[in-house]
Amino acid sequence: MGTDVDAFLGQLARHLRPQVKKLAGLLLQRLNGEAPELWEDADIAALTLDETAQHVSAFLDLLETHPGTSPPDVPPAALDIGRLYAQRGIPVSRLLRVYRLGHLGLLERVQTEAPRLTDDWRMIHLATMRLVSIGFDYVDRSSEEVVAAYQEERDHLLQRRLALTNRASKRIGTTLDVTRTAEELTEVCTEDFADLVTVDLFDSALHEPGTGSPEALTQRRVAQRSVLDDCPESLLREGQAHSYPDGSEPVRALATGRSVLHHVAGAGMPPWMAPSESHGRVLRALGLHSVLLVPLHARGDTLGLVQFVRHRTSAPFDEDDLLLAQEIVSRAAVSIDNARRYTHERSTALALQRTLLPRHTVEQSAVESASRYLPAGSRAGVGGDWYDVIPLSGARVALVVGDVVGHGLHAAATMGRLRTAVRAFADIDLTPDELLTHLDDVVIRMQREESPDEGETSATCLYAIYDPVSRVCSLASAGHIPPTVVTLPTTGEATRTSGVAELSEVPIGPPLGLGGLPFETTEFELPEGSLLVLHTDGLIADRTRDVDLGLAVLHDVLTSAPDSLEETCDRLLTALLPGSPADDVALLVARTRALDPDHVATIDLPSDPAAVSGARRFASDALAAWGLEELSFTTELIVSELVTNAIRYGKAPVQLRLILQSTLTCEVSDASSTAPHMRRARIFDEGGRGLLLVAQLTERWGTRHHRGGKVIWAEQALPAGGGLHDVFK
Repeated sequence: MGTDVDAFLGQLARHLRPQVKKLAGLLLQRLNGEAPELWEDADIAALTLDETAQHVSAFLDLLETHPGTSPPDVPPAALDIGRLYAQRGIPVSRLLRVYRLGHLGLLERVQTEAPRLTDDWRMIHLATMRLVSIGFDYVDRSSEEVVAAYQEERDHLLQRRLALTNRASKRIGTTLDVTRTAEELTEVCTEDFADLVTVDLFDSALHEPGTGSPEALTQRRVAQRSVLDDCPESLLREGQAHSYPDGSEPVRALATGRSVLHHVAGAGMPPWMAPSESHGRVLRALGLHSVLLVPLHARGDTLGLVQFVRHRTSAPFDEDDLLLAQEIVSRAAVSIDNARRYTHERSTALALQRTLLPRHTVEQSAVESASRYLPAGSRAGVGGDWYDVIPLSGARVALVVGDVVGHGLHAAATMGRLRTAVRAFADIDLTPDELLTHLDDVVIRMQREESPDEGETSATCLYAIYDPVSRVCSLASAGHIPPTVVTLPTTGEATRTSGVAELSEVPIGPPLGLGGLPFETTEFELPEGSLLVLHTDGLIADRTRDVDLGLAVLHDVLTSAPDSLEETCDRLLTALLPGSPADDVALLVARTRALDPDHVATIDLPSDPAAVSGARRFASDALAAWGLEELSFTTELIVSELVTNAIRYGKAPVQLRLILQSTLTCEVSDASSTAPHMRRARIFDEGGRGLLLVAQLTERWGTRHHRGGKVIWAEQALPAGGGLHDVFK
């Protein structure tokens, strides 16, 4: 009987063979309303009729085959539709429902045709039972293969999305630049996720952190990228300001912070996507069909909006794509926020740094100087490098360069505090080693005052004093690179360009902040016109070059240094820093001058009060030789008071020295370390008014100590026309 049933089913299949397309159409009518995705998705709709006809043919082939033969393969179109369902994010349960409904409809149609071939109800009953068995076997086997194709495509999509997430984490936020970070986001997401990506930021979000506001609707197109040349999908250009219409989906997304998945239905194009009819035609011609709107949100601030658009990619965005876009944008938002915060902090630190550094090159009588400061070009940020030129008594000058460990506002503020401390210590004329010892104490106190979160404060410093009278340079280093000295050739040698650059042998003490370790002052004489080059380590060392090579390049440049110190600075920076420096750089170049001996008058005095009158005559004669007779009266009073104090309270030997430079300086030295001080004399006191008188007659006065005693000095302003003419050789 089984053979008869098989024969009857074969006859039934041959009877239905010419009606394959008709049966397929009837089945699709049955599915109408049950599976809207079959008609709403253009790609699925294009395959549906063909796939249904292939299923009908495969089932009829199965009815015609004899028992024991291999079943027909699942139609290729069925596997393609399974993959399309996976790509569109349609649940697999809906795909299986379509299969059940479709095959049930096919069984019903075949069963309806059976009575037309026989009136044997027993045969019809047996054939129906066999149809159900064969049909369910076919449904089970084809469903398994289609679901396998669906899952394979789904796994492939997940792998692509994981790969995209991985690429985004590696390639977005590689720099601390807002615009570049936005560009990285568009580059990553247009590779295989979207056909157009735009990034809009609020103008307020581009400036100070914490000022981004959804109510400030003006945005700026920071970056955009398309798979097509010149971004024909967008009317805006990078850097252009714009605002979305009130009540539009982008505005609602920004106001609520919720992402939006928008599908473009037919020819309908929202005004916020196509503000003009001509642009709407362009978008329709491109086939734009879906858009994702994802707000950029970081640390409680809404920074802007990212749009993802698809037109060339046939698969529209789905909910999984929206989640993926949100994850990528969330990471990008943190990077953009970090970048803008870094930019703000860097600009603030740089402004602070430049404010704390000397505004202009200070004209000094002892040296001619030029300087440069370059902030780091890397993400490390502004550091604590500084330089300074400080006038001292006796026509001397202090040259300073230092480097605070670390970067950012803290380093810049610490630099300002240390520079102020150096100037305060320089004002009391400390020797280099004593100054660094006091500065070391300052750093240690700062360490105690600061919280552990701010890190340990440390710094290096080089402090040098140059005396144009003796041409002696005294310096000490606290963990800092020694200066480079360029001396002129002696008379009869080559021209100036043959000067030799050499590293002065300076004992390098410990960095500031360690405490308890000594610093040492080194002294050496410099020929007139020598160059002193002080700098931080950022000038000569980086990741690709060691210090020795950097010093060699520096020496090569200095051996042929031009007369212009400004040009010398430029040549050094060009040779040593062709690109952005990896660390801050402070550079100070000074050319020494020597004071004309005719503008220095010195006399040794006996420790006898009678020597005071001789000191006054000596001062009067010196002023007459310099053409400064009008200063004789006040100068004699100053000399009389200072020499009297030295003889009365100091120790021999006593010396008087007059120095004519930008001011007239009167110095009296003795071997005592006790410093005088002003006091308020009472009405009937016979003494105590001398230093008060000196202070009233001079611009400034003070005391400096040295190993052999002390020097009391006082400076007077020169009369009009009595400036620096012929003072220096």
